[in-house]
Amino acid sequence: MNVQNATSTPATPVFTGAEVEADGLSLKGEHGWVYRDVSFTAPAGTLTVIEGEAGTGRTSLLLTLAGRMKPSVGTLTVGGQTRLRKIQRIAALGLVSEVNPFDGALSVREHLHERLRPRGLPPGKWRRRHADIVHAALHHAGLDLAALPEGDRTLARQLTRDQEVRLGIALALLDEPGLIVVDDTDTGLGDGRLHELWQTLRDLADNGLTVIATCTDAREASGLATVISLTATTTATTTATTTATTTGATSAIGTSSTACPVNMADTADTGDTGDTGDTTTTARTASAASRTTTADTASMTGAASAADMRNVNEEER
Repeated sequence: MNVQNATSTPATPVFTGAEVEADGLSLKGEHGWVYRDVSFTAPAGTLTVIEGEAGTGRTSLLLTLAGRMKPSVGTLTVGGQTRLRKIQRIAALGLVSEVNPFDGALSVREHLHERLRPRGLPPGKWRRRHADIVHAALHHAGLDLAALPEGDRTLARQLTRDQEVRLGIALALLDEPGLIVVDDTDTGLGDGRLHELWQTLRDLADNGLTVIATCTDAREASGLATVISLTATTTATTTATTTATTTGATSAIGTSSTACPVNMADTADTGDTGDTGDTTTTARTASAASRTTTADTASMTGAASAADMRNVNEEER
């Protein structure tokens, strides 16, 4: 596993980021390990990129770090919390296409409305009463409504890939998270757009938010992020220890492993009866769990059983 570290000049924090500590995380499915022996520390206010080809389990690892999947082995601490439901309240999902895709028939405005609905705002009043919150989220996500074909009434299906990812970031920011995760960052983007997106994620980190993103090729993120490179191997082959120059913190990075279909019954945290987590994102995660495990692995086949889905739903309740 290769590790690269970024250097930057810290800005005055706007967000309150959460430190992420992964210790020996491993996820096993019906046919073997999805990822194995992953250990690292992402200090608050940093950008970490998980790089890996299809078959390395990068999306499953990302969902684990966000508290949406339970590892088979290892411990995860996010913002001092170890229970999945607590972690879910800290970590927000950006766009993870196979988990929380946009409804193409809904407008940007309607997606923003839906994300704010848990705050109890009646229809027609969310934008008027929380215009500053929405504006700030869109600004930090780098999504310019004026540049959209029909402004905030533009349908999700009319958005470019870059705009989709940025809308996903804006929606996640409305949850006021300490950690935001973004999947497949480099999918469908040219070098220019991709570099700008990496810079947006770097700016979020410089403003105090902890950001973890996945991609196939992290070269465009060089110098902007700490890069963890996953490879498809059956056993742990190396452990690297490095000092992040942006914060002076030490991160121990483990290895990844072969990908396979995940048995969600293995990942359900049925013993966790804490507070209800982020129902907006986790409900979608549960309903699309079988697709979650195939999103980052072209070699994955099969799906979780109906019983597995019920186990996940029981956990979320």
